[in-house]
Amino acid sequence: MIRYLGRRLWQMIPILFGVSLGIFAFIHALPGDPARLLAGPEASGQDVAAMRARLGLDRPLVYQYLYFVRNAAAGDFGRSFRSGEPVVRILATHFVPTLVLSAASITLAVCAGLGVGILQGIRRNSVPDYLSTVVSVAGISTPTFFLGLLLIYLFSVDLHWLPTGGMGAGLRSLVLPAVTLAAEPAAALARFTRSSLLEVLGEDFVRTARAKGAGERRVLARHSLRNALIPVVTLLGLQVGFLISGAIVVETVFSWPGLGWLMIQSIAFRDYPVLTAEILLFAVEFLVINLAVDLLYAALDPRVTYA
Repeated sequence: MIRYLGRRLWQMIPILFGVSLGIFAFIHALPGDPARLLAGPEASGQDVAAMRARLGLDRPLVYQYLYFVRNAAAGDFGRSFRSGEPVVRILATHFVPTLVLSAASITLAVCAGLGVGILQGIRRNSVPDYLSTVVSVAGISTPTFFLGLLLIYLFSVDLHWLPTGGMGAGLRSLVLPAVTLAAEPAAALARFTRSSLLEVLGEDFVRTARAKGAGERRVLARHSLRNALIPVVTLLGLQVGFLISGAIVVETVFSWPGLGWLMIQSIAFRDYPVLTAEILLFAVEFLVINLAVDLLYAALDPRVTYA
């Protein structure tokens, strides 16, 4: 297991190198000049050229990339074009709100998705199953931004129960963005858990356990759920990654000052250092999530081993 973990961590290095190269080329291909945005619309050509020199944008693109890689390997991602603050400090400031929002959304999605999916599997073709199916399909089909605006209108504008955005109201501010972000993955988890559980409940080893006199709760907890959750773990890992990327939309709708909100601001101002470091951070998160899913397989299924 240790050798496998070390090998996977070592494989992340060339992946991140390739990702950084693609990010760097894509960002610099975006229309718009950061120097012109910072110098102002009425700045002269000399002022813009001086600004480009100060930002280091007058150097060849290859040199800029190699300079970035060398500093990034040492943990230095440069300074923001917009504010002049170190990029690491900016990311750390906005990482905490995103972490809080993602943790709350993941908790809601897992609890609701697995709970509803198990209920659907146990009560197949019942009224709760049909109602849960309708809600799940609606949750998957509804765009995140539309659901967010709908919840704002209902609970903030109409009922005045919850704030429209920001973090000023503490936990009350977290309710709407967390529910909005968790809706789609919870619905997907519910549908997938139902299908997986129904498939396992029809296996021979489940019928054998029942024939030996095992109670229904024991059959469900000891034999069915553990095997049904193995494929669900894969979907859960993907959904966690989508939660992180989906936070961009939700944070923008609810003015939540996290990494998603920061990314939109960085794109608007062509803040290359912040944007590059932030996308790299998302790539690292996806790689870590995939590694955690692979390790979780071994915990759920003893037949899975990693040498």
